[in-house]
Amino acid sequence: MAHRTLELPPAEAVGTRSLTGSEAVAHAIRQIDPDVMAVYPITPQTPIIEMVARFVADGRATTQIINAESEHSAMSAAVGAALAGARSMTATSSQGLALMIEVVYIAASMRAPIVMAVANRALSGPINIHCDHSDSMLARDSGAVQIFAENAQEAYDFMVMAPRLAEHPDVLLPVMICQDGFTISHSAEPVSLLADDAVRSFVGEYRVPYPLLDVGRPTTHGPFAMPDYYFELKRRQGDAMDALAHVWCDVAGDFAGVSGRPYGLHEAYRLDDADRAIVVLGSTAGTVKDVVDELRCSGERVGLLKITGFRPFPERSIAAGLSGVRSVAVLDRALSPGGPAPLLAMMAAALYGMPVALRSYVYGLGGRDLGLDHIRRVFTELKVARGRSAVRYLGLRD
Repeated sequence: MAHRTLELPPAEAVGTRSLTGSEAVAHAIRQIDPDVMAVYPITPQTPIIEMVARFVADGRATTQIINAESEHSAMSAAVGAALAGARSMTATSSQGLALMIEVVYIAASMRAPIVMAVANRALSGPINIHCDHSDSMLARDSGAVQIFAENAQEAYDFMVMAPRLAEHPDVLLPVMICQDGFTISHSAEPVSLLADDAVRSFVGEYRVPYPLLDVGRPTTHGPFAMPDYYFELKRRQGDAMDALAHVWCDVAGDFAGVSGRPYGLHEAYRLDDADRAIVVLGSTAGTVKDVVDELRCSGERVGLLKITGFRPFPERSIAAGLSGVRSVAVLDRALSPGGPAPLLAMMAAALYGMPVALRSYVYGLGGRDLGLDHIRRVFTELKVARGRSAVRYLGLRD
C-alpha cells in the first residue's frame, strides 16, 4: 500500500474532508485535546499518534504526549494520569494491545476512564501486520468497553463520543474505539468533521470523582483485595459495563443532536421482513450491505445486523431485532481455538431458545480479502440452514 503523506488542514478543520480513519481519529483527539496521551508506535495505529504529535508541535493542541518505552508503560502512565485528574488517552494495535493487556485489566478494575484508539491487527504468530480482530478478542473480558467502527466517519464520531462514555460516573471504564487496520486506518474517504468548539462543548470538562492526589479526601486506589472483597469489586465492574448501555442512549442522543448522525449499539440494515441475516463487526458490514442491496433487487429477503458494541453486548435488543429471522450467519474475524468463535458465542447466548438456525463462519484472518461472492455464498447456504453446524471458513485455501 502506498504511503500517504500526512497533511495538516487549515486551523479550523470543519465540514467534509477526505481523511483516512487514522487522520479522522487524530482530528477527534485534537478537538478533544486531552491532558495526557501516552503512546508507543505500532503498525497500523502509528499514523494516529504521528498526526496528534504534529498538531501539538504546531500549537493546535496542548496535550502532553508521553513517549513511553513500551505499550505496557504507556497504559501504566495513562492509568496514573487519569486517576490523578487528567483526561488521558492512548492508541495501540495487535502485539501492543497484547503487551498492554495486564494494565488494561488493572485500568478497568481501578475504574480509570481512558480512551483507547485501536487499529485492529492480527496477533502473532506468525508475524502479520494486517487486519483481523484477534487483538480485540484478547481484551474481551478485561472490563474495557469495545466499540467497533464500520468506516472512518464512525471512527471519528465514536472517538468524539468516547470521553463522555468513559467518564460517566456510572461507567468509569476504559473505552476502546476499534477500527479495522489498513482497511479503515489507511484508506481515505469523506469524513464530516464537527467544529472544534462544538466538540469541546459536547465533551465537556474532565472530572474524576476521587482524584488520588486530593489529600483533602484520601481514598484507596489499587488495593490488595482478599476473598472477602474481591468478588464484590469485580461485580461492580460488571454493573458499570451494564450501565453503559443506558449511558450510550444519552450520549448518542446528544451526539445526534449535534451532528445529525444517530447511533445504536447495533444497526439493523433491511431486517424488517428478512428471513435470512448476517451478523458482523467492523468494516465488513459495508461489503455485506452491498450484497444485501443486490439480492433485495432480486426479491430475496436478506438483511444485516451490524454489531457496534461488542462490550457491552446488547443481547436483548439483538434478540428482538432478529426475532423474525429464520436463519442467521455470524461472521467472525477471529478464531477461538478449541471453542466457538467469539462473536458466534455471544450470538448463541443472545439467541438461546429462539427458533433460528445459526451458522458460524470465520473469515479474513491476517487480512485475507472477503469478496462479494463469499457473502453471496453465505446467503445461499442460509436458504437450507437447519439447526447448528460446524464452522465454515470463507476464503480459506483447503
